[in-house]
Amino acid sequence: MHELSIAQSIVELAEQQAMAHKASQVEELELEIGALAGIEISALEFALESSIKETMLEKARIVRRDIPGEGRCGDCEAVFPVNSLFSACPACGSYAVNIIKGRELRVKSIVIK
Repeated sequence: MHELSIAQSIVELAEQQAMAHKASQVEELELEIGALAGIEISALEFALESSIKETMLEKARIVRRDIPGEGRCGDCEAVFPVNSLFSACPACGSYAVNIIKGRELRVKSIVIK
């Protein structure tokens, strides 16, 4: 379950930033997670719950923003929603699709106290 190591990295990053700014606690953590990032959301949520115990994030509100997948056809330049990494272009049927949104996994913001 790579979600546990991701959760631990998120907690570590947030705590480092909080300590660098001499904060005593993280109040809110905002995450952006793309639909095509390969993350099992329920597993990540469970891992985060476990990882924040006895840390500066223990009482933090965790906000998750889901980013839908979006692709651009390399042949006809059509832009369209995608639900998998290997989607065909609905306009021309080409598989030369570049994913332009949906693979993100980032800490968007940290609110500290």
